[in-house]
Amino acid sequence: MLRTFYEWAIIEGTGPLVNPVQLRNASRRAHAHHNPLESFRTDGRLRYNPPIPKRRPRVLPDPEWVRLFGALTSNRDRALLSMAVSNGARAGEILGMRMADVDWGEQLVRVTRKGSRDEQWLPVSAEALLWLRLYLSEIDDVQPNAPLWWTLRVRNRRAGASRQPMNYETLRGVFRRTNVALGTNWSMHDLRHTAARRMADDSKLSLRDVQTILGHRQIATTVQVYLHESDVQVASRVLEHLSRPSPPHPLAGKSLGYRDHDMSVLFGGEDLC
Repeated sequence: MLRTFYEWAIIEGTGPLVNPVQLRNASRRAHAHHNPLESFRTDGRLRYNPPIPKRRPRVLPDPEWVRLFGALTSNRDRALLSMAVSNGARAGEILGMRMADVDWGEQLVRVTRKGSRDEQWLPVSAEALLWLRLYLSEIDDVQPNAPLWWTLRVRNRRAGASRQPMNYETLRGVFRRTNVALGTNWSMHDLRHTAARRMADDSKLSLRDVQTILGHRQIATTVQVYLHESDVQVASRVLEHLSRPSPPHPLAGKSLGYRDHDMSVLFGGEDLC
């Protein structure tokens, strides 16, 4: 009933542009509120509630990654983003890490996967571990079960800033400040796409390897969501194809049932006069 009210308001021009109440066909009886004096019509998407197109995954080109990394102002942020772009772990998975989740000798980090809540060891780049060492050297009293990522936050003006575990809002603030400085709009999830694309472009890694590192249950998710190629890449290959010289058209050869003279005249081999 509430959705019908918004639909009427949109048609009359007195309501919002988009109906805020979603259409739920699964739990409603067909034609439950139908006026018997009006003809039936099939339920569909409202005229002012168009489908929202899915945004294509964005991948940071190498120069953009260099710019983004160069704009970071702390070893903590350098370590965190280097880790994300090396193995594609999600923001929540990285933020949930603890000190004991780093295997320095094997160059692995342990994360708790989204959804399944399974623990998984992921490879991490040597560069990320280097920045992580520099960041941890700035922290006093490192405990194995303590959160890995910390931030200074003012909760009481009298007490001043105190160390608190890093959360989503803190991470969003890192990207917000960096994007303002660079005039960009990159996000943590873009780093996941970037890691996926880099791994997929490596001929020594199989698609199953990429699926395992990204933590997908179905390989179709890896292919459909994370391995899209940009229009520029596809167009570049097609232009390269079009630039190749076309093979010459073969002349018509002999055909059973036709005289050579007739075939020659038909295909321009001789004049008609």
